[in-house]
Amino acid sequence: MRIVPRIIVALLAMAFIHGAAAADAAFQAWLQSLWPQAHELGISRATFDDATRGLKPDLSLPDLVLPGRPQKPPPGQAEFVETPADYLKESTFDRLAAQGRKLLDQYRAPLAGIERQFGVPPTILLAIFGRETDFGRSRDTRNAIRVLATQAYLGNRKDKFREEFLLALKILDQGDIKLADMKSSWAGAMGLTQLLPSDFFKYAVDFDGDGRRDIWNSVPDALASAAKQLRDKGWRRGLRWAYEVRAPASVDCTIGVPEHTLPIGEWVKRGFVPAHGRSLSAAEAAEPASLLQPAGLYGPSFLATGNYFAIKEYNFSDLYVLFVGHLSDRILDPRPFATPWVKVAQLPTGDLTRMQTILTARGYYHDKVDGKAGMLTRAALGDYQKRNGLKVDCWPSAALLARMEAGGR
Repeated sequence: MRIVPRIIVALLAMAFIHGAAAADAAFQAWLQSLWPQAHELGISRATFDDATRGLKPDLSLPDLVLPGRPQKPPPGQAEFVETPADYLKESTFDRLAAQGRKLLDQYRAPLAGIERQFGVPPTILLAIFGRETDFGRSRDTRNAIRVLATQAYLGNRKDKFREEFLLALKILDQGDIKLADMKSSWAGAMGLTQLLPSDFFKYAVDFDGDGRRDIWNSVPDALASAAKQLRDKGWRRGLRWAYEVRAPASVDCTIGVPEHTLPIGEWVKRGFVPAHGRSLSAAEAAEPASLLQPAGLYGPSFLATGNYFAIKEYNFSDLYVLFVGHLSDRILDPRPFATPWVKVAQLPTGDLTRMQTILTARGYYHDKVDGKAGMLTRAALGDYQKRNGLKVDCWPSAALLARMEAGGR
C-alpha cells in the first residue's frame, strides 16, 4: 500500500525537476537573445559569456511576476512608509553625525577637492553616504548581474531593467569592477552611494586616479560620483539646502508646494522666523524658497531652496531630503530640530492611493497617483479640508479618508 504514494512523490519530483530545467533553459535562451544588443553596446563576447554562463533567476526577489504565485510587492521604502517622527530620530542623527565628523577629518583632502570641482559641500556628501549605506557598513550582498537579469526577465519593469542589465555588462567589460565584486540591492542600485548602471555612466567619477570608477570600494570615487550627480541635477555652489523656521500660527499649509516661492526675506516679513536665532545675509534673504511642512502642522517648517530640490532629484522623498540635509548640518552643529516632530499615524500606501484617487476625481490633485504623501498631495488634502469646512492641517488621516469616502466636495 505504501508503493503508490512513493511513486506519486517520485513522479512529482521528476515533474518539478523537469519544470525547473525547462524554466532555466527558457531563461538562458532569453539571455542569449540579448547578445545582439550587448554587441551593439560594444560588450565583448567573453564578458557576455562569463556573466551569463550558468546564470539562474533569483526568485527570492520582490516585485516579480511569477505564474501561479501571488506577487510579492517590493519592500516599502522607509521614506514613504514611516512617519517623520520615526524616520528622523535623534538617536540616529547622533550616531551618524559622530561618524560623519570622523570621516570628515579622514577624507578632508579628497572632500575639499570634490567641493572645488563640483561645488557640493563635504557634509552633504557624507550625509548621503550615511543615509544610503551607513557609511559603507550596510553592504549589498546580491550579485548585480543576477538581480538585473531577473528583474528584466520576470519583473514589473522589464524594459527598464533590460537596459540596466546591458549597461551593467558594459561596466564589467570596461573593467571598473570584477564580476564577483559587482554587488547591488534587490533593485539593482550599486555602491557606497547607490547608483543604477545607467546613472553610473552619467555620473561615476574616478576621483582617486587609479583608472577605475570604483563606487563599491573607493570612498573618494563614490562621493565624487554623488557630487557630480547633484551638480548635474541643479545643485548650486554656496547655497544652503533649506532653513528651518517657526511658522506663524495663521500659516496656510496649502501653499506648501514647489511652485509657490517667495524671497526668504519676504517669508521672514510674513512671520516665518529662522530657527535657532539664525541671521540671514542679504544674499540669503533674496534667495527664493518654498514652504515645506513634511508633517503638515504637526512638526517643523522649512523654507526649501533650489538645492533642496536638487537633492530631491537624487531621491524623491521629502523625508530623505530632510534626513540628508539635517544630518549634513548635524555633522558641524549638534543642535536638533528646533520644533519637535509630533507623533502622527502614517496611513498605509493603499489608503493614500485611495485618497489621491478621490482628490484627482474631484479636481484637487493633478499629479501621479503613487500612494505617497508628498508636497502636492498634502496641499491637495488641505484644499479639500478648506472647501469642506474641516480643520486644515494638510495631513492624511484615517478619519479624513473616511470623510472623503462618505462624500463631500
